[in-house]
Amino acid sequence: MATGKCASTAVSEELINNGSVEPALSPSCQEQGTPTKPRTMKQMSRESLSSRRNTECEVFDDGTNTFFWRAHTVTVLFILTCALVYVTLLEETPQDTAYNTKRGIVASILVFLCFGVTQAKDGPFTRPHPAYWRFWLCVTVVYELFLIFILFQTVHDGRQFMKYIDPKLGVPLPERDYGGNCLIYDPGNTSDPFHNIWDKMDGFVPAHFLGWYIKTLMIRDWWMCMIISVMFEFLEYSLEHQLPNFSECWWDHWIMDVLVCNGLGIYCGMKTLGWLSMKPYQWQGLWNIPTYKGKIKRIAFQFTPYSWVKFEWKPASNLRRWLAVLGIIFMFLLAELNTFYLKFVLWMPPEHYLVLLRLVFFVNVGGVAMREIYDFMDDPKFHKKLGQQAWLVAAITVTEFLIVVKYDPNTIMLPIPFFIMQCWILGILLILTWTLWRFFIRDSVESVKVGIVLSIL
Repeated sequence: MATGKCASTAVSEELINNGSVEPALSPSCQEQGTPTKPRTMKQMSRESLSSRRNTECEVFDDGTNTFFWRAHTVTVLFILTCALVYVTLLEETPQDTAYNTKRGIVASILVFLCFGVTQAKDGPFTRPHPAYWRFWLCVTVVYELFLIFILFQTVHDGRQFMKYIDPKLGVPLPERDYGGNCLIYDPGNTSDPFHNIWDKMDGFVPAHFLGWYIKTLMIRDWWMCMIISVMFEFLEYSLEHQLPNFSECWWDHWIMDVLVCNGLGIYCGMKTLGWLSMKPYQWQGLWNIPTYKGKIKRIAFQFTPYSWVKFEWKPASNLRRWLAVLGIIFMFLLAELNTFYLKFVLWMPPEHYLVLLRLVFFVNVGGVAMREIYDFMDDPKFHKKLGQQAWLVAAITVTEFLIVVKYDPNTIMLPIPFFIMQCWILGILLILTWTLWRFFIRDSVESVKVGIVLSIL
């Protein structure tokens, strides 16, 4: 949500007063931004300007929030040095090897985060502050390094290493089966005939809704979201012989998950996208807003995008975009599966805070990765390489899957039931057939038809 289509400067007095637009902006859409002087706009090709719905805007610091936008590299370095001097000269080092090891690792990570927040390359997002997204970029690097470390351990050592993070981990846990009695109304239970529904109402119900609301904001396409939602339910059907956690009642799959939780989350996400696409994206400095109400709104709008870009994936436009969209869907589904398989092979209960932290992590890095992927697909002349966050997220998804394969190959290699294998083979053949027809055969047939018509004429 970095640069995008800028609204017209002819706006009402009410919008000027609440701080969402600046009264005397030029068409270049200047705003107080990361640099302290105007930054030259990168020239885009005419083809890109006509195909993209957004216009790259020049970011400008009007002087009202200079301190807020500055990186403060010297200040951070001074505070960090003072902390290290205190630990070295004034604090007595405890005689506890395990404690000192943990503290040393945490301190190393914090120093790296301080470096990254002040020095790392900015990504496409600038709100609420570029340092926020630089922080998550560095967290992504740390998480990938942690996964690589776990991957290079033996299965026993890797599981026992989790005890250093939480002493309660490192012990095998039973998987919960959500199947069993699938009666919506159970007449045999006179006290509560709807107990099957209430038993399946746990913390994952609001998590499903919130997760798909955020995924919709990332993907910004109703069809892609619905395809991923339905495909994951088919994956649960296909893999319930491997993980009991995938075993659910039919109404749990299609009514509670697809229609209620996922569908409602996608609907609310699309409504939010509609509001964001119509919102003016010209900004005024906080101290230049005359009313207190406008100042409060300006602070709230700081947590909205700087400007807006509508994602138009157009998967059928050419083979490159079609394969890219298929790859995005595949990586989304793989990341979803990793959530369940990782906690299974590393013996983490579903409600453990590490599982929640991983989801929070993907919420913060997924939007940046999707924007970088879209830019790379939509304008390869301007974005010549895949973005840094997208590269790391893809590496993390693959590394998580490799950990699952290494730590429990027997579960992964359990044979898929024959009728399920037939369904997947049929689906893959249909996709391949359509791909060949759409991008190879159809054009040849149409060219032959045109040649025949021209020869007749």
